[in-house]
Amino acid sequence: MPMMVRVSLAFATALGLAACGNSDGADVDRAMDAMNVIDETNLNDIMLTVADPDEAVSYFRRATRENPDRVDLKRGLAHSLVRAGRATEAVPIWREVVTGPEGTEQDRVDYAGALIRDGNWDEAEAQLDLVPPTFETFDRYRVEAMVADSNQEWDRADSFYETAVGLTTRPAGVLNNWGFSKLTRGDHEAAERLFTEAISYDPDLFTAKNNLVLARAARGQYSMPLIQMTQIERAQLLHTAALAAIRQGEVDVGRGLLAEAIDTHPQHFDAAVRSLRALETEVRN
Repeated sequence: MPMMVRVSLAFATALGLAACGNSDGADVDRAMDAMNVIDETNLNDIMLTVADPDEAVSYFRRATRENPDRVDLKRGLAHSLVRAGRATEAVPIWREVVTGPEGTEQDRVDYAGALIRDGNWDEAEAQLDLVPPTFETFDRYRVEAMVADSNQEWDRADSFYETAVGLTTRPAGVLNNWGFSKLTRGDHEAAERLFTEAISYDPDLFTAKNNLVLARAARGQYSMPLIQMTQIERAQLLHTAALAAIRQGEVDVGRGLLAEAIDTHPQHFDAAVRSLRALETEVRN
């Protein structure tokens, strides 16, 4: 049943009980409590998805202080801390959730993900080993792929990435990760295909656009790919291509790309200007 319908029904029930002269006051209280739980659930979902991460942390931290036994609020706090880039703080909270009586396999996968963000790859792998193979979710395979990557177990990583892609309707992020894995292995053509596919699912994913330029530059292709980009993005991608060209010894190509990046950017492009000045200084010396 849609959230707004459930809220409306709860509200209508509460009003109906309040209007009945023979209703017990406790019934009215129970009806209002039910409506509040529905409202709280909706607010929790908003905080976990679209709210500012730091605001979500404050919300769930306050809520867990008021309701220290609520495992759902602890999960919300841990998720919000990870979203806010504070994985170190999230790890002990996930550990508490996982070792508690209400811990789930999904909690263990989320715990492993937080451990990875905190740089503790060995413990993340140990936690994933405790998850039964029958627990097959997108998050599980996405995290498994990252661990396999870190161990340079390329066949396992590819298998996990492929499975993860098949378990979600929004695979852009995992395709980008898979492409970066291929890029680090030197398989530039495969990386380019994966970055392009990631962008097809999420045209605003700038990380994949930047990685695509790097994959093309590794093959000596410095022209901009035929993808959707803003004028600012184009300038930034030209800057990326320029730096890649310079690192590969193509100094003249890099100089031209830096100049084009500066001309393309609608405002002053300080990073490109500094790169060009540094290049000219090095050439003169």
